[in-house]
Amino acid sequence: MELSVTDLRDLVAALSQSDIVELTLKSSDFELTLRKPGAMVAVAAAPVASGAGPELVVSAPPPVVEPTPALTTPPVAPPGKGSDLIAINSPMVGTFYRSPAPEEPPFVGVGDRISTGQTVCIIEAMKLMNELEAEVSGEIVEILVENSQPVEFGQTLMLVRPA
Repeated sequence: MELSVTDLRDLVAALSQSDIVELTLKSSDFELTLRKPGAMVAVAAAPVASGAGPELVVSAPPPVVEPTPALTTPPVAPPGKGSDLIAINSPMVGTFYRSPAPEEPPFVGVGDRISTGQTVCIIEAMKLMNELEAEVSGEIVEILVENSQPVEFGQTLMLVRPA
């Protein structure tokens, strides 16, 4: 079985737009497993197609699990920024947006007071807009990322002086 780069891209795109969390494609020449990042894979996999050709195994979607908050414990502020500051970190890889739309005002700015549960930004990942909510009340001291910039998992986005 041949698998071109275009075929692989199509598989990745189809996986990202479905409820499937893991896809394994096996043939005599190779074995390919695609898994969504951070997904909990079900223990039992159900064969979908088999026979003389390649075998395709698809895992069931994971059970519904409450998402973990972006800040489960207050992280240490970056050196030199003051020990009383709490960092708001990115819970995923994606693109940072300060406002819900380009023509809209930003969710927060430096000097703004925020409260627990308030949306402070959006992280776009795989064409999904994920609102990031504050896990602490306080004042925004610094925004460390420019609008529309890519961010990494765990990257500090903002510093908050808790109230």
